[in-house]
Amino acid sequence: MIELIPAIDLIGGQCVRLTQGDYAAKTVYSTDPAQIARQLERQGFRRLHVVDLDGAKSKHIVNAATLKAITSATSLVVDFGGGIKTDADIETAFDNGAAMVTIGSVAVTSPDLFTRWLQKYSPDRIILGADVRNGKVSINGWKEDSGEDLLPFLSRYVEQGVRHVLCTDISRDGMLSGPAAELYSQVMAAYPTLHLIASGGVGSNADIIDLNRRGIPAVVFGKAYYEGKIDIEQLRQLWD
Repeated sequence: MIELIPAIDLIGGQCVRLTQGDYAAKTVYSTDPAQIARQLERQGFRRLHVVDLDGAKSKHIVNAATLKAITSATSLVVDFGGGIKTDADIETAFDNGAAMVTIGSVAVTSPDLFTRWLQKYSPDRIILGADVRNGKVSINGWKEDSGEDLLPFLSRYVEQGVRHVLCTDISRDGMLSGPAAELYSQVMAAYPTLHLIASGGVGSNADIIDLNRRGIPAVVFGKAYYEGKIDIEQLRQLWD
C-alpha cells in the first residue's frame, strides 16, 4: 500500500502552504507546527515531511528550532528539506531530530557534495528532491530552473545508489487539481525499485487511491489535509 506522508511547510516558525511555490500566495494554517505534528501522530501517521521554506529561499536552514520542537514532541519519522547547502546545514538537520533529509538544489549545483553525503550518511537517510516545472528540475525554492531533464537527472543518481526520490510537479502544488500521475508512472516504469514519493496536487482520497493503484510507493500531501479535502478515517479503513 502507498505510504501516506503529511507535510508541514514552515515560514517564520508557522505552518503554511504556498500555491505553486509562490511566497506571496501564503496561507497560514497554524502558529504551532509541533501541535499539528502531535495531531498527525494521534491520527495514525508515522511519517512527516517538513520543509523549511525560509531556508529554501535563504539558502541555509532557518527553522531549526521549529524542527526540534516537532521531533521532540512526537515519535514521527521526520524527513526535512529546505536550505540544506553545506555540511553544517545537514548536520543541523540531523542534530535537531530529522531521520532523513531531502536534498534538491545541491544535487544539481554541487553533485560531488551530494554524492559525498549519500556515501557518508547512507542512501536510507538521503532523499533526492526532484522538483519539476515543464519537465525541467527547479532549484533554490523553485525560483530557478536548472535546465536538467528529469529522467536523466534521476538516472545519474540512481546509478550512484539513490533509493528515495521526492518528485514535485510545481505547476500542481497547492492547486488541489490532482497529482501528475502520468509523470510518476513514467518514473516508476524507468526505475521500478525506487521509493518514489509523489508530491503536488493531491486534492482528494481518490487521488491517493489512484496513485496507489498505479504502484506509486508514497505520497506527500498538505493543503488537501488542512482544508479537509482528505477523509482520514476512510483512508484508514482502506489501509488497515
